[in-house]
Amino acid sequence: MREALKTALEDEKDLAVVAEASNGYEAISLVAAHHPDIVLMDLLMPGMDGLEAITRLVDADPNIKILVVTSLEDEEKVTSAIQAGALGYFPKTAPRAFLLEAIRRVADGVPYLPSGIAKKLFSGLRNMKTNLPGRSAVDEPLTARQEEILSLIGEGRSDQEIGKILHLSEATIRSHVHRVVQRLGLKSRAQAVAYANGKMHEDDLLHEE
Repeated sequence: MREALKTALEDEKDLAVVAEASNGYEAISLVAAHHPDIVLMDLLMPGMDGLEAITRLVDADPNIKILVVTSLEDEEKVTSAIQAGALGYFPKTAPRAFLLEAIRRVADGVPYLPSGIAKKLFSGLRNMKTNLPGRSAVDEPLTARQEEILSLIGEGRSDQEIGKILHLSEATIRSHVHRVVQRLGLKSRAQAVAYANGKMHEDDLLHEE
């Protein structure tokens, strides 16, 4: 699998494989030596698994960009990877073209979740509670501007792109995103991406009905 992935990436002019590892220990050592723009991380590995490796890499460099590429698609694993610091999550069963899109997005600092994964996360996120007693995460509605920004987050837009679309500064967008994440009772921007994609899917189903 690793050899096939390496071959596929080497065909792309804007991508270069600088190193490859067979376990978490090797990954940590090679990242320190090569400082890659993006790390593709499996979760099932001998010695040190992917989740622990992600946690250690993020502790060493909070700005590191990690895309999980794995056969595991259950909600618990996805959530754990995102909480550990992964910026994207990609199932090995998905088409190669989508993987290349995921790599380029995460390399640009934009969270990536395929629609199928986002729907699974949304089913769990919609039942989350805020820290306020007796109030659900979505009881307090978002403002029209926040809804607009949430929708653009769901499209995979960066803060800079959203700022240009809405004619607002990047700092203002970051502030809005932070408030959206808080108001929805979420823990990260990646969870907001999952929430937005799941919400759009639910709206589509309502329209169909």
